[in-house]
Amino acid sequence: MIDGHHPYIGGLFALGLSMDPGYITALAALGGAALGGFTSFATSWTTQRAQMNATRIESSKSRRQKLYKAFIDNASKIYGDALIHDNLELSGLIELYAILSRMRVLSSAAVIESADRVVRVITETYSQPNKSPIEIEKMIENGSVDLLKDFSEACREEFESNLRI
Repeated sequence: MIDGHHPYIGGLFALGLSMDPGYITALAALGGAALGGFTSFATSWTTQRAQMNATRIESSKSRRQKLYKAFIDNASKIYGDALIHDNLELSGLIELYAILSRMRVLSSAAVIESADRVVRVITETYSQPNKSPIEIEKMIENGSVDLLKDFSEACREEFESNLRI
C-alpha cells in the first residue's frame, strides 16, 4: 500500500499523481471526434459502395436488354425470310452470330444456349421446303412459329434473378 491506498486501485492516483480535469475533458472530446469521424467515413464509404454497385448492375442490365432486343429483332426477320426462301440470308445470319458472340460475354448460360438453339433452327429452316401462307397460318395457330419464346423466357428469368454480370 502506498499512503494507505492500494497500488492497483485508482491508477494514477494510487501513485500519488493527479491529472488536470481539463485534460480528461480534452481527451474525451478528441476521442469522441475521432469516433464520430470514423463513423461518418464508414457510413459514407458504405453508401458510396452500394450506389456504385447498383449503378453497375443497372448498366449491365441495360446493355443486356439492348443486346436481347437486337437479337430478337434480327432473328425474327431472318426466320421469316427462312420460312419463305431457300437462299440463305448470309449478312443477317452473320450479324445474328455477332450478337450471339456478344451475349456469350454478358449473359447467363441459359440465355446463350437458348439463343444458340434459335440460330440453329433458323439455319435448318433454310434447308427445308418453303412454307406456303396456309402452312405459316397453321404454324401461328399451333404456336410453332414462335421460335423466340424459350429465348424470351430465359432472358426474363435472368433479369428476375438479378443476375450480376
